[in-house]
Amino acid sequence: MEALFVSTGVVALAEIGDKTQLLAFILAARFKKPLPIIAGILVATLVNHGLAGALGVWITTVLTPEVLRWVLGLSFLAMAVWTLIPDKIEEDETHVATRFGVFGATLITFFLAEMGDKTQIATVALAAHYAAPLLVVVGTTLGMLIADVPAVFVGNKLAEKIPMKLVHGVAAAIFALLGVATLWGAGERLGF
Repeated sequence: MEALFVSTGVVALAEIGDKTQLLAFILAARFKKPLPIIAGILVATLVNHGLAGALGVWITTVLTPEVLRWVLGLSFLAMAVWTLIPDKIEEDETHVATRFGVFGATLITFFLAEMGDKTQIATVALAAHYAAPLLVVVGTTLGMLIADVPAVFVGNKLAEKIPMKLVHGVAAAIFALLGVATLWGAGERLGF
């Protein structure tokens, strides 16, 4: 259950102010249809993070436990730094052909926006760290929804009231703690 709770919390915090949350704001403002937007976010996240979780598991089969510990520890520390850098959304990501409808436009733009994003990289690292990819993917998907569903319903009004620096600082601290704990061998009982 730790994999589920940590994955959910870390991604929910990391997602606040992330480009995909900004994308949720923009899609909500443009289409004004929250249910297909939320469904598109859910499906895009499940597919994207499912692939990331599978990659995390694969990495554990390729790297020795000692190398994996260093890769994961340093990855978590890099995620801590990356979380402190605010994201900007590129306008091209919001102009997917509207012929796919609200759900299709959301699915495509979210999936593409998540490629190489910090929450996707975090999913890879968490799946490798916890060796419980299903719980990690469920957790990261819940974290994504916790951050993005309110964005769909309340848009920019909520964003103006959230202290982004504080949220990003907390998320960065969690990633840093995971990195240090991993480097110190906290996962040795799991084979890392």
